[in-house]
Formats: sequence, C-alpha cells, structure tokens
Amino acid sequence: MFHTRRKQKELVLISKLIQLENQARQLRGSSTLRATNVCRQLGTCSVKGTSRGFARDQKDKMRVTFLLVALAAVALGKLAPLERPYKILMLLPVGSKSHKGFFTSVADALGERGHKVVMLSSYPASSKNANVTEIDHGLKDMHHDNYNLFESRDDPSGGLSVLSELIPVMVKRLYRIPEVKELYEKRKTFDLIIVDHMINEMVYPFVHERTYMTISAFGMDACHSAVLGNVQNPAYVSGMLEEYPSPLSLKHRFLNLMQHILMPFYLRHWSLVPKIQQEISDIFPDLPPLLDIERNQSLTLINSHFSIDVALPLLPSQVAVGAIHCRPANPLPKNLEAWISGAGPEGVVYFSLGTVVRGTTMPVVYRDMFVEAFKRLKQRVIWKYEEELEGVSDNVLIQKWLPQQDILGHPNVRLFISHGGLLSTQESLYHGTPVVALPVFADQPKNAMAIQKRGVGVALVWEELSVDLIVNSIQEVMNNPKYNRNAEEVMSVVRDQPETPRERAVFWTEYVVRHQGAPRLRSPAAKLSWVEFLMLDVLLVLHVVAYVAFCVLSRVVRAVKGRLFPRRVKKKKD
Repeated sequence: MFHTRRKQKELVLISKLIQLENQARQLRGSSTLRATNVCRQLGTCSVKGTSRGFARDQKDKMRVTFLLVALAAVALGKLAPLERPYKILMLLPVGSKSHKGFFTSVADALGERGHKVVMLSSYPASSKNANVTEIDHGLKDMHHDNYNLFESRDDPSGGLSVLSELIPVMVKRLYRIPEVKELYEKRKTFDLIIVDHMINEMVYPFVHERTYMTISAFGMDACHSAVLGNVQNPAYVSGMLEEYPSPLSLKHRFLNLMQHILMPFYLRHWSLVPKIQQEISDIFPDLPPLLDIERNQSLTLINSHFSIDVALPLLPSQVAVGAIHCRPANPLPKNLEAWISGAGPEGVVYFSLGTVVRGTTMPVVYRDMFVEAFKRLKQRVIWKYEEELEGVSDNVLIQKWLPQQDILGHPNVRLFISHGGLLSTQESLYHGTPVVALPVFADQPKNAMAIQKRGVGVALVWEELSVDLIVNSIQEVMNNPKYNRNAEEVMSVVRDQPETPRERAVFWTEYVVRHQGAPRLRSPAAKLSWVEFLMLDVLLVLHVVAYVAFCVLSRVVRAVKGRLFPRRVKKKKD
C-alpha cells in the first residue's frame, strides 16, 4: 500500500516538473528574475510532492535534484541572441539507426535555436521540429534488417569487412538520385555542411571548398583524432574495437598499438576508402583525393565526455557532446507504468538489444536460455523483441518497441540487459541503471568492457552463456550494492556540467559559421605528414650525423694511436 501511495506521489511530482519545464523553456532569453521565480516554484514542488519514503530513496532524490538544476539552466538560457538563422546541411547517407538518432538530436537542437536544417539519410523523417527537413535517399543497403549481425561475431574487423562490398556500390546510385543531385547543386547556398565522420567519405564532394564540420557519433575515434592533428597515445587510449584492463600490460599495449595502426590502414588505405575513391573519381574526375578534403574540416562534435569515458587531451576543434540525446524520463504509457509499478520492491529487469541488432536474429539456443532464466527470477522482465514468443513466463512482458529512456529512468527499473551499444550505454549511465552487457559486434565489446571497468555492471560473452550464468549475473548486479552505488555516482558526474551538451553543440556550430570556418581552431599538426609529425626525417639526420661523427672519431683515434704507439715489427734473424 505504501509503495502504491509513493508511486502516485512520484507521478504527481513528475507531471508538475514537466509543466514547469515547459514554462522554463519559454523563459529562455528573459530576465534572471523570472527564471528565479520558476526555480522557486520548483523548490516548492519538491517539498510538497515528496513523502518521507520518497526522500529516503537516494536515486529518486538525485534525479529530482538534477532535473531542478537542468530546468534552471534552461530558464537562464546561456546562449547569446541569434545573429541570424543559418542554413545547415547534414549528411548521413550511411549509418545505423542509432547514428541517425544522434544526428537528429543535434538537428533538433539547431532547429530549436531557429536554424534551418536539411538532413540527408537513409531513414524516414523522425524529427518533429518544423525547422528540420529530412530527406530519405531510399538506399537501404546498410539497413540492419538485411543482416544477421550474430553471424559477424567471428569477423576480426568486428563486422566492418562487409562495408567494403556494399558502400562502393552505393556511391554511383547515390549521385543518380534526383534529390541528392539537387542538394549537391545547391550546396553553396548552405552556411555550413555537417558530415558523419564514419564511413561517409562518399559525400566529400559536397564539402570541397566549403565550410564543413563532422559529427563522431561513434565516440572517440583515434584515427579521426589524428586527422585533426591530435594523435592519441595507444599506451592508454583504446582502439576502435577493444578495451583492455587498465593499466595496460606490455601485451595489451602491443595489441592496442596494432589496433591503432591496422584498423585505419585496413579501412582507409586497403579495403574501403580506395574503392570509394575510385567510384568518386569516375563521377568527379577533377576532385582532389578524398582524404585530402577530409583534412579541411573545421571542427568535430564527439559523442563522448570525460564523465562517461576516459579523460583524454582534446584540441579546441574537438568538442565533447556525449549523451546529447539523453534526457529526463517522461511519464510512461499507462500499461507500462502499471506493469513496472506493480512489480513491487523486487523491481523490473529491462532487456533490449537496441535498434541495430534484432532480437529475432538471436540464435535459438540463446533465446531459450533467456526464456528459462527469466522463469527463475522474482523480478518482472520487459523484453524488447520483434515477435511473440511461446513458453515465456507470466513475469515477462514482450513488446516490439519500447520508450527506452523513460523505462531506464523509472525508479523501479533496477537492471538493464543490453547489447552494449554506445547510445544505450550512455542512457544507462545518465539514468543511473546498472547493466549486464552482452556485446554482439563492432564497438560493443569495447563498451561492455568499459561498463565492467567502471563497476556499473558486468560483461558476458555469448559463447559462454548458460541459464545459470544469466541468472547469477542478474542477481549479482541487482543484489550487490556497489553496482547501484557506482551507477548513481556516474549519473551525478554526467549531469554535473556547466552547460548542457545541446548548448555546447549549438554554440560551437554557430562559432564555425560566425568565423568563416574558424581556422584558428585547427591544429598545425593536421597539415603535417607522418614523417614530419614523428620527426622521422630529423631523427634520420641525427642518426646519420651520429654515424658520421662516430666514423670520423674512430679514424682520428686510430691515427693518433698509430702515431703514439707505433707497431714494433720484429726482424727475423737470418
């Protein structure tokens, strides 16, 4: 009974906070006094709406506190008045649905600011902002519906080798699409072009001799960082696909160095980019090499932040906007709210493999393990799965689509069984929900290891799964208080920033336009070759000088020694 009353009070509080958030948004650009009034209302709400039981729940208190701070920041409005609305073209011809979601978060932030955004992708429109126009080019070659990503687990490239077969074929087809041709002809009418840095070299003809920047939805990519002139140290910066225990041993530093060298070489100089270059050269014969055009980018927005990742040295042209897509939880639909609230003190386990890995492609042997494991749990389970399943127990709710952030932000959701995708990982950290990670491909094993290193969950391997291991892992994370404590600590750090990632992204995007490409942000190292950057030519000269000096000195020493100590030749007696 107490639990039900507490939930009702929480819902009243959440509804009140959402109403006040809308009021706070209307205050952007208004006086500090009016913003202070909103903060006072928020403070009153927090006092009247909380019971003693709710106050004891530290996780809920932290969520409310950070929401109050966030709403106050929205009310105060840190961005300067808009000079004029800019026309911005965002290009994501190749990318996963999660990358599209990250792009949409940036597009919506720019649209809310008043800019006119046109976004090209392979997905239907999803933005509700009137200033954001989306164009679906219609090429579905890279859509996850066409592939079983579980079959790519044995690929040493993490499933990326298939790209060299699919993407070059898309190039000619892309530039034959009328909407794409029209965008290309109008590219000079845009104030700024934004490109996804990962495997989208095919649109570099758009940005030739234009002001452009990139978005790294993939997170920190050491190769991309090197292009900007910031070479990351493989002694502690992870490669593209693997994360090793810290501090790195000699073996792991060697393996990490191989990742830093071999993966970029494979994708950029051996398999993928050369094939794209060949197709682009056929269409645009006078265009400079694609990798030369790439060096002209003004700035990149990185889906990373020291609060949720490793602290790394960044250039002024590298702006961390990690978790830009994360937000406070909204009220759930009535059926979901009733299911989660009705779970009682045991709580709820949420299981999802994200937007890229379809649950229906999961091998039957693993699927049956989860069905059996969930039967042994006291908790209720919400399982994102695209089809109905037979034999599931009454404590399992299966749905094709679920509002993930609203579920993770619910105080009665105690565990997230995840594939370890970057965006899902960030959402779990933002909402302070511990994780059992089961990575499938690409960077997911790296993210899963990072979850385990932070102490906010455990990482499992599909090939080692058993019913007992699933049950024991769930119980370990839910019953050991260190995981929840660490998750709440990370949540507090993620939300403790001087400005929101959205504000940061908008400011630096506008900065690039205001300053005609912002050349002062660029590192001189970006123009250097590897020989110049590593000073190999200088080292060669020093070695030659040292060798010549050694040879000369050796001859001088032998000559002096011969003068001072002439050899005595014994004459043979007759």
